[in-house]
Amino acid sequence: MSIAPEHKPVSIIETSNLCHCFSDGTKSLSDISLTFNTGEFTVIAGANGSGKTTLLRHFNGLLFPESGTVSVSGKSVKKDPMAARKQVGMVFQDAESQIVGDTVYDDVAFGPENLRLQRAQIDRRVSQALSDVNLTGFEERCPHHLSGGEKRRLAIAGVLAMTPRVLLMDEPFSNLDYPSTCTVLSQVVKLHEEGHTIIITTHDLEKVIAHAQRLVVMEKGCVVRDGLPEEVIVGIEQFGIRPPCSVQLGKGIQPWVN
Repeated sequence: MSIAPEHKPVSIIETSNLCHCFSDGTKSLSDISLTFNTGEFTVIAGANGSGKTTLLRHFNGLLFPESGTVSVSGKSVKKDPMAARKQVGMVFQDAESQIVGDTVYDDVAFGPENLRLQRAQIDRRVSQALSDVNLTGFEERCPHHLSGGEKRRLAIAGVLAMTPRVLLMDEPFSNLDYPSTCTVLSQVVKLHEEGHTIIITTHDLEKVIAHAQRLVVMEKGCVVRDGLPEEVIVGIEQFGIRPPCSVQLGKGIQPWVN
């Protein structure tokens, strides 16, 4: 009887000896070598100032390394940042900063329009992206009148309309109330189930860790732990990260909501 070969993970983002310094000379990232595989759900955790956001911004060329390399699908991000940005989309912590349209439709259509796509193709992308984040019917609403959670989902839709393979999210639950957090979390989990590679940064593991396949911990610009969440999370408070309540109660990693 023949045995089907195992599917080997396919890398999509790789960093090698990545270092970065701020304009004042302060080192923000030090010798980071990581590989992220297609379809993986990764959480990057760390206290404020640990380098999480700075690292994320290297993945699609919003920042470039002082030394070392970053590649997407085997191509250098520094040499061709536009190619990287077509595959890697980012949702910022401040969702409002990504709003550029007068209506929800205009906002989501902004990216595809800049690709000079045909109107029918733009309409399809906008419709699909809004459906993905449960904002169908919001097309004519003013983005600035949306709730915090709706703005966060709109920012995700704007990225999805560019059909990226990877979705980067920087502190996606920041400043959201409980219902909005639940909605955004459910949409992120759905996107992962549909095949998107998800990389989320957070200093609060409570909400998302049960859905992650991998946990990377950063401290002072360095990666100090990397592996399965249930293994990495042991003693994680030493890095200034609060363990989920279920872990503190000795119940292991439990979903934040059912």
